[in-house]
Amino acid sequence: MVSGETFTAIDIGSSKIKTIIWVFNEEKKLRVLWVGVAASLGVRKGNILDMDEFKNNIDASLSEAERMTWEQVSHIYLSLSGIGIDVATNKWIVAVMDSEITEEDINRSLDMAQNWVDLQNRVVLKVIPEHFTCDYESGIKNPIWMTAKKLEVIAHIFSIGSNVLNNIKKWIFDVGVDIVDVYPNLITSGEAVLTKRQKELWVVCIDIWASTTGIAVYEEWVLIYSGVIPLGWENVTSDVALGARVSIDLAEKLKIEYGDLGLCKIEKWKDEEIELEKLSKNESGTLSMKYLSEITRARYAELFYYVNSELKKINKDWMLPEWAIITGGWAKMKWILELSKEVLRLPSAIWVPEDSDFISGTSISDPQFSSVIWTLLLSQKYSTHKGSKLNFSIGWYWNSLKSLFYKIVPKG
Repeated sequence: MVSGETFTAIDIGSSKIKTIIWVFNEEKKLRVLWVGVAASLGVRKGNILDMDEFKNNIDASLSEAERMTWEQVSHIYLSLSGIGIDVATNKWIVAVMDSEITEEDINRSLDMAQNWVDLQNRVVLKVIPEHFTCDYESGIKNPIWMTAKKLEVIAHIFSIGSNVLNNIKKWIFDVGVDIVDVYPNLITSGEAVLTKRQKELWVVCIDIWASTTGIAVYEEWVLIYSGVIPLGWENVTSDVALGARVSIDLAEKLKIEYGDLGLCKIEKWKDEEIELEKLSKNESGTLSMKYLSEITRARYAELFYYVNSELKKINKDWMLPEWAIITGGWAKMKWILELSKEVLRLPSAIWVPEDSDFISGTSISDPQFSSVIWTLLLSQKYSTHKGSKLNFSIGWYWNSLKSLFYKIVPKG
């Protein structure tokens, strides 16, 4: 990267499409120039329902960012949250060609792990190894140059429906830009919010999207489990609309302006009534704030119960010493940390974008931007032009070997 060079990342979700344009400044950091946000009206629950609307939404988000920065965007990095993303885990063993393990051996092991997964009508986005085994020595993060006869890999394969990806690419190309690389938010969120120390021990990242929620569990710097839960903050809006007998639009206002997960648990708190006609001319009557709190709390509690069920699959419910880290569009709901601690029985924290070694002056201190920020940062930190595998450079460990190896090596 050179000073003055600009980069663009677009995050496509079921609720919003976010475009961020960055510039690489003289301090060798990425600085936000502008954020363009548009409603994602053509996408619902991970499916594109209206192609024309989808194209218009992307164009609106990108045009806003271009207009405010006077930049003409020609290529982008793309992140997808819950849009038909699937994760499969597979193990494969290959024979080492020579006495020492080379980049070619690692390539073959990752390719074979990917090829033997049922990917009918799906496209692989990224392949991330959990760890390698050299003969009988397991748990190896980087096996290159080690001596062995057999190399075994356990890898996580992230894929998306081929039709879905083709449709997304088609309309982005029609807008007039090229896609450099595509990242599932299950990867970018964990990279965004977790520290080296947290990823060294057991930690779960919970990314709350519109219609789904992604979780990613790390240990010893590597991703060991990920999944998508079919619940998001839109479910809370629907529950409020049904419980309060109001429109979806008013339910959204009530959630935003009065949503609180803890009021219903405060014994001595004096309940208050919300006058609905002040929020919408088409509504009348009142709504108890305590009742609203009960509705929102019930759905968020259900979401965390689902998270706990996912952790049970790997026998790590209640057993993550480095906490549950919550991010995403509705991570800032009042009392969400207390509810998370109650259901998950884990310490919890909310992650907010902030200045770091790679970013300066983010001006977007909101958890909803975590994925799109790190989509771009990952693309700049690592080489991403070697096909479907996430190309973490070994130079993260040894700069002298940087030009030799561009496969996935977890950072320590």
